[in-house]
Amino acid sequence: MESISSGELKSFKSRFEEMERAIGSSVIGSERVVRFMLIAMISGNHILLEGVPGLAKTMLANEFSRSMALEFKRIQFTPDMLPSDVTGSRVINLETKKMEFRNGPVFTNVLLADEINRTPPKVQSALLESMEERQVSVAGERHDLPQPFLVIATQNPIEQEGTFPLAEALMDRFLFRYQLRYPTREQELAILNSRPDSQAPHTPFLKNEDVFNMRKHVDNVHVTQEVRTYIVDIIRKTRESNEVFMGASPRTSVKYLRAARANALISGRDYVIHDDVKFMSYEILNHRLILKPDVMFSDGVSEDHLLKRLINTIVTGVEIGG
Repeated sequence: MESISSGELKSFKSRFEEMERAIGSSVIGSERVVRFMLIAMISGNHILLEGVPGLAKTMLANEFSRSMALEFKRIQFTPDMLPSDVTGSRVINLETKKMEFRNGPVFTNVLLADEINRTPPKVQSALLESMEERQVSVAGERHDLPQPFLVIATQNPIEQEGTFPLAEALMDRFLFRYQLRYPTREQELAILNSRPDSQAPHTPFLKNEDVFNMRKHVDNVHVTQEVRTYIVDIIRKTRESNEVFMGASPRTSVKYLRAARANALISGRDYVIHDDVKFMSYEILNHRLILKPDVMFSDGVSEDHLLKRLINTIVTGVEIGG
């Protein structure tokens, strides 16, 4: 295993902290979600942002890509879309009189899939191939996507009419489901007091080569057998709970380990601690657990509240080093 120099670790941490502050000055209260977005990026995964309209999800995704000098595109999903609206299609070149492939908006580094649950399953499936395989297939031809590639998808949790809920297979492709909340009173005052028009564009803090370098080093972050066992025990507890109809899969364990390594790396460490695992437990598990119907309607509280309570009970109940 290749070692990571202390200089590289300090550089990763300091640049991330600068990036976090810069985005936080533009999108008030975004510091925590920016960390989850970066973990998803450098671990080769994707993130689902859930929240009501008006919480600056588009601005957040744009600022994130700008801070990393990455190409950014946005797709507004609607019920009348076709898969080709995402992937691209073959068209006739009037000069050569030949068919050629024209790239769709998915050919970018950071893709904002806005209101992903408002588009039919066949369009969602087209995006699924891009997320998992880093490619699109059109007319039997494969077209590789640019790297790095990150999907930041959004959905409105309260809008049900005219929506197409994401299938479990697609939900599982997102490393995190991060639920955006209304800002605090102080944060909302800061939003009103800010002057975004007067803010000079900030310079990128991470470039393509930095992302690739961090991805290369993720696998070199040391994980003890005790921490590995801790992750496995958490995942297995989700399947053994009397409140859960379907728990997390072994694929979740693999993603969990890589995400914990990524969190350690941007924290300036070349080793994973138990707090790395605890830190992201809710965001990595809340969309992978299906509660039993009688549990969901028994206490008269929201599914979100039940999941928080359950995940907290599981994580705190697993014995460290057991």
